[in-house]
Amino acid sequence: MELYYSLSILIVFAAVFSYLNGRFLKLPSTIGVMLIAMIASIVLVITGSIFPKTFLAFSRLLESIDFTEILMGAMLNFLLFAGAIHIHLSDLREQRTPIVVFSTLSVVLSTLIVGALFYLLLPLVYEKVPFIYCLLFGALISPTDPVAVLGILKTAKVSRSLETKVAGESLFNDGVAVVVFAVLLQVAQNRELQTPEHEISLVSVSWLLVKEAAGGLLGGLSIGWLVSRAMQKIDDYKIAVLLTLAAVMGGYLLARAIHISGPLMMVAAGLVIGNYGKQTAMSETTKDYLEKFWELLDEILNAILFLFIGFELLLIENLPSYWLVGLLGIVVVLLSRFLSIWIPTKVLPFKRKFSASTIKLLVWGGLRGGVSIALALSVEHGPHKNFILAVTYIVVVFSIVVQGLTIGKVAGHLTDS
Repeated sequence: MELYYSLSILIVFAAVFSYLNGRFLKLPSTIGVMLIAMIASIVLVITGSIFPKTFLAFSRLLESIDFTEILMGAMLNFLLFAGAIHIHLSDLREQRTPIVVFSTLSVVLSTLIVGALFYLLLPLVYEKVPFIYCLLFGALISPTDPVAVLGILKTAKVSRSLETKVAGESLFNDGVAVVVFAVLLQVAQNRELQTPEHEISLVSVSWLLVKEAAGGLLGGLSIGWLVSRAMQKIDDYKIAVLLTLAAVMGGYLLARAIHISGPLMMVAAGLVIGNYGKQTAMSETTKDYLEKFWELLDEILNAILFLFIGFELLLIENLPSYWLVGLLGIVVVLLSRFLSIWIPTKVLPFKRKFSASTIKLLVWGGLRGGVSIALALSVEHGPHKNFILAVTYIVVVFSIVVQGLTIGKVAGHLTDS
């Protein structure tokens, strides 16, 4: 019942904040909900001395919710499937080379660049932090968040090809980023404990990456095909909705059991059902109900996710003391994003050359969100945990609010090539 009460409170807040945003702020839903939650958090902090019991009760409620498990283990699977089911495979096929490069090579490049720059520049504004923790921050902040990106792109006026590049990259880069992060986290924890357990090698990392990525994609393709074939036998929108829910929830259980990438599995399953399944197994009525169901579920989960990001403010100790480091983080992350996009476009033989305007929009449209915060929260408690969490939070808030609100204007002044 504890989980039910916690989720009930969050959904009530999400509904109220969504109403206030729609009624007064009129911002994109995710940004508006997050900003109102942040304002509510600041009010709670200010009035904490007047109403200490209320402040403590709400803080304990947030602490009792395992945000990392809820997002990475449950919500992200639904959100990725909901995003993938609306993407046309023909668009992805046309942009397959940049999507593959940006979701793999660019993530690794960004991790290394952020880690190196942070290690060199951090002593100027803070204290020296071990290089492995700088790399750890680089790994968790490098992937663009599919939830934030897909939510904002719905309202931004960008060309179809550019939208496919950004959305496709954000859907696929989580698998690589999570593996890189997991390896670096294990190295950091072994370093702290001074233990040689689970020794890391290039072979083990390569095998882990192949197993996670290939296994996730193969599993997702199989599930998507099986569900699509099942839909061909009976045209009933209620059963179609249940089958897609089973694909997501059963797929997550399978991915967890055999240790493959759940996010990549959901993307692959969503793409198959959203393309092959819709074309061969659904009437227009079933297709309409299915699309509306997943749109609605996507909106509800987005509201809860960004509500929690706003309230996360209450869980970070001494956040104002990290503002200077946060500013450095914003600059470093944007610079690394630019270099990780620009270098591949200059080195690799893409079919179409990338113009300066396209690169600018790819950089500015690479939003960070809940995935980065969830990974930061998964770092075990230690001397650098609060530092990583605080800087991640500042970068994510800047990314969602500033980049998210201005990407439409930036797109309006640039032309895609």
